[in-house]
Amino acid sequence: MEYQNLHTELKENILYVTINRPLKLNALNRQTLQELAEVVTYVNATPEVLGVLLTGSGEKAFVAGADISEFSDFNVEQGEQLARDGQNQVFNAIENSSKPFVAAINGFALGGGLELAMACHLRVASENAKLGLPEVTLGLIPGYGGTQRLTQLVGKGRAFEMIATADMITAEKAEKIGLVNYVVPASELIGTAAGLLSKIKQRAPQAIAAAIKATNAAVDTATDGYEVEIKAFADCFGTSDFKEGVSAFLEKRKASFTGS
Repeated sequence: MEYQNLHTELKENILYVTINRPLKLNALNRQTLQELAEVVTYVNATPEVLGVLLTGSGEKAFVAGADISEFSDFNVEQGEQLARDGQNQVFNAIENSSKPFVAAINGFALGGGLELAMACHLRVASENAKLGLPEVTLGLIPGYGGTQRLTQLVGKGRAFEMIATADMITAEKAEKIGLVNYVVPASELIGTAAGLLSKIKQRAPQAIAAAIKATNAAVDTATDGYEVEIKAFADCFGTSDFKEGVSAFLEKRKASFTGS
C-alpha cells in the first residue's frame, strides 16, 4: 500500500500505521483522513491483518490536531459535512472495525488527534505525552466524536472540564482517569503497544470481533447491549475457532485458530 501521508508495514500479522507529517506535527488534513479511511477498509478485508498499531511520526506528536487551514472559512453546512464524513469514514470506522486498533501516543494528542486515539480500542502513551481537546479556543467543540468518547471513557464531569477549559493533561493523569490504558517510557512505547496486539492475535479472531461489537454496544444508548452480546455469543458457536478452542482446552494443548 502506497500513501502520501501514511507509512504502513505489515509484520507478523500486525499492521503498523504511522501518520507521517512530522513538519505539521502529523495534523489531520483531508488527504490523511482519506488514507486512514482506506486503511480501515483494507484491514477489515484482509485476513492476514489481525490488529493495527497506529502512531505518529517523530518524537513530538501523535497527532497535534486537525489542519485548521482547511476549514477556516467553512459555513454551517460545510462544518456539518466535515464532521459527518470524518466520523463515518474514519473515527466510527476504526471503533467498529472487526480488528483491534491500538494507539501508541508519542507526544501531543490534541483535538482530532486525541479523538483519533479515543476511537482506537486501546491506548498506550509515552511518559512525555500531552492530551487535550482545545477546540473551544477556536470557537468550536470536538467534532469527530470527542464529546461522546471522552465522556464514555472518563465520565461526564472530567470530560466537560477537559473540553471547557481546553487544558492539556499529562500522560500520568490520563492513565489515572482511564483515558489511556498504560503509560511507558518513550523507548518502550511501540514495544508495549505491539505486545498487547501480539497477545490479542493469539486469541480467536472471530471472538475478538464479537467482543469489539459487544463492548461497543455497551455504550450505544440506541442499542440493547445485552441482546447484542447474546447474539454475538451464540454466533461464536458456529465458528471453527470455537471447536478448535474447546478441543485444545480439553486436550490440554495450545489452540491454533484460523479465523473461521
